[in-house]
Amino acid sequence: MAVPLLTTKLNVPPVRRELVPRPRLMDRLDAGLHRKLTLVSASAGFGKTTLLGEWAGSCDCPVSWLSLDEGDNDPVRFVHYLIAALQQIDKEIGRAVSSFLRTPHLPRADSLITALINDIAGTAGPFSLVLDDYHNIQADWIHEAAEFLLEHIPPQMHLVLATRHDPPLSLP
Repeated sequence: MAVPLLTTKLNVPPVRRELVPRPRLMDRLDAGLHRKLTLVSASAGFGKTTLLGEWAGSCDCPVSWLSLDEGDNDPVRFVHYLIAALQQIDKEIGRAVSSFLRTPHLPRADSLITALINDIAGTAGPFSLVLDDYHNIQADWIHEAAEFLLEHIPPQMHLVLATRHDPPLSLP
């Protein structure tokens, strides 16, 4: 059975007209593209989503987006949304993983993410994936999946986590 996806969760937020430019922060985001991860962590109302939306619109490489909410703590739902976000970059990403999601028991995070990483590794050019509101994620399975992805991230992928507090990941 297909999981219905709310496609607006995959949209980069529009840049508002009254936006206060933050060139120093934009430069820091650009400089982070050569690393595996950019962590944008600040309290509510500090403009994380606004900043990343502006950056995504000006970035030289494609940016896919996923806005997370509390319902995304279900691993199957999370992976469906993750695949949908990544398919904005390449429609072939996640085809093999989709079959794992139809089994009665979800495989371990590292097994499922391995297949996803292999698909990502076959993409042509560099891209970034923004996971906005990562603080809504509490599920250990998803944290394990994110950590495994970061440990084995393909060189053409850059992950951006926007959160209100540092995630429970082993970050150097």
